[in-house]
Amino acid sequence: MDWGMLGKLNFKKWGKARRSFSTFCYSNYYGIYDVVSRNTEISSHFRSGNSTDARKVFDEMPFRTVVSWNNMVHCVVVKSGSEDFKHVGSALVYLYASCFEIEDARRIFDLLHGRNEMLWSLMVVGYVQCNLMDNALDVFRRMPCRDVIAWTTMISGYYKDDSCGKALQLFNMMRRSGEAKPNEFTLDSVIRACATVGMLHEGRGIHGLVMRYGYEFEHSISGALIGFYCDCDVLDDAKKVYDRLISPSLNDTNVFIKKLIAAGRIAEAELIFSGLPERDADLYNLMIKGYSLCGRSEDSEKLYLEMHGTTLLSLNTMISVYSRSAQLDKAVDLFEKIKEERNPVTWNSMISGYIQNDQHENAFRLYAVMHKKSISKTRSTFSALFHSCSCLGSIQLGQLLHAHLIKTPFISNVYVGTALVDMYSKCGNIFNAQKAFISISSPNVAAWTALIHGSACHGLGSETILLFEEMINHGVHPNGATFAAVLTACTHAGLFNKGMELFHIMKESYGIAPSLEHFTCVADLLGRSGRLREAEELIKDMPVEADGVIWGALLNACWFWMDMEVGERVAAKMFAFYPIPTSAYIIMSNIYAILGKWEEKMEVNKISFSFLLIVREVSTNRLRHNEQKFETEKSLTSEIILVLGQDWLNEATIANLERV
Repeated sequence: MDWGMLGKLNFKKWGKARRSFSTFCYSNYYGIYDVVSRNTEISSHFRSGNSTDARKVFDEMPFRTVVSWNNMVHCVVVKSGSEDFKHVGSALVYLYASCFEIEDARRIFDLLHGRNEMLWSLMVVGYVQCNLMDNALDVFRRMPCRDVIAWTTMISGYYKDDSCGKALQLFNMMRRSGEAKPNEFTLDSVIRACATVGMLHEGRGIHGLVMRYGYEFEHSISGALIGFYCDCDVLDDAKKVYDRLISPSLNDTNVFIKKLIAAGRIAEAELIFSGLPERDADLYNLMIKGYSLCGRSEDSEKLYLEMHGTTLLSLNTMISVYSRSAQLDKAVDLFEKIKEERNPVTWNSMISGYIQNDQHENAFRLYAVMHKKSISKTRSTFSALFHSCSCLGSIQLGQLLHAHLIKTPFISNVYVGTALVDMYSKCGNIFNAQKAFISISSPNVAAWTALIHGSACHGLGSETILLFEEMINHGVHPNGATFAAVLTACTHAGLFNKGMELFHIMKESYGIAPSLEHFTCVADLLGRSGRLREAEELIKDMPVEADGVIWGALLNACWFWMDMEVGERVAAKMFAFYPIPTSAYIIMSNIYAILGKWEEKMEVNKISFSFLLIVREVSTNRLRHNEQKFETEKSLTSEIILVLGQDWLNEATIANLERV
């Protein structure tokens, strides 16, 4: 220590340096050569004005990081008196900010910003890089002169921080202020922000600015526009942007083809794919999957065989393709051939394949092997198997899987949590479904809908309405499935006024076009409340074609309210559908009897007798199949417990599960 420097230090600074030095000595004494401790000591010596000891520690370091070099460079600069030079000060701020040493960067900024205007922009960049947007905004607001770089840095920072609303507000402020003209990077960030929040009208306005400023053919901008229109489901506009590009990038093509396939426009995707001068593995896999989704598994296999050098991704895709097209033998053969190459996605694809083909036992057996070999599980592993438990109606297997889930990081994952809520609901345990929902860190619309649907199916009408209102209060927008669930709850609970109110809100406030499922709920609601003619008119006037289910709901209501006139008209409609539900024959026979139409009654009885003979045979076969399935499930559960080990069922695990 240079004791001559002591007079220049106040006691507070000296105390910090001494504590830092003591910490280093302690770690050194125990042989812990911690580079962080040494960097801290260098920084302490430097801030205390002792460059000699700082250099000594630096020279003795067995390993140096960028932070070590930064501290020593700054130390040398200060010693030489060059810190005040404009470019030197800027370089130091940039150096510290790049290494996320934001406090050191701020110290230099506070010292020199009055004499160096470049430091303002660098400080904003530093705070944005460290995701400290409030600090960045504070510096940004105090800037004496804000150029396009400063504005763009803030806008892109908010976009990357998922604060897209703030990014758009700042962009509007930029345009109103007239301080700087947006460049291609500014517009790129704003377009992506619009895409994230689905603001189609605002995004189209930004597209107009892109054309006005002549940036339309910039690759980054065009890619952002394609992604924006795809995210907003305006594929025709995305196609216009794509078609204008002279040489679209593979990434832009991937985004566009993926969205076309998701929208079921496979012919357009195929046309673009066939005209590409070069294709990568991702494009091949997209088309292979696309063909499979529209039932063209032969084309999927043909394209797979055309690939030059198959990848593990393409192999995994083909396992899914074979499984989806009921070619499970081929999927298993491919799975066996790539034993040495398998990754968790491969295992998940095969497990999902078994489940898709109703081979739930094999899915759990494969999971047992996966567990025994300590293969990493992913969220898809648990989601698929919880769905399998729902299909089997096995709450015991579901609880076993849940006990395993709580030992993983996926316990609060929304994707897995939704599957868990759905499993408990379908297996009859709504209490555990509610507890599983609470464990989800950030429930999305799918998670809320799963719980609302489960509550509705358990006849909890009022509770379902409260859940729906709570979801709205949390800022989660309902979708069509959510409204179908809550309308079902209203129907079963006889909440006519609330049900009709929700039906109108769905159309007027959320812009959701009613589907056949929604109309069926409303027709049933009207029928149960005795408004049979309103229900009949609703079915006749609705924009979708009626099926036997919706007419059957009205027919049941006619029988309940003894409205033979409407009942006869509805009964006539029921004859157009096959197979006619057994209950419909009974109701129609009784209606004709009350109306005194004995010939029609005898005709219905004759048809129903021959139909019921077929149904009885089918039902007997199904009963035998289900009986065997229940026996299989019982033995399967025992087998899984044995393979996975008793640790799954120890008291601590079960206790943890009960507390979830």
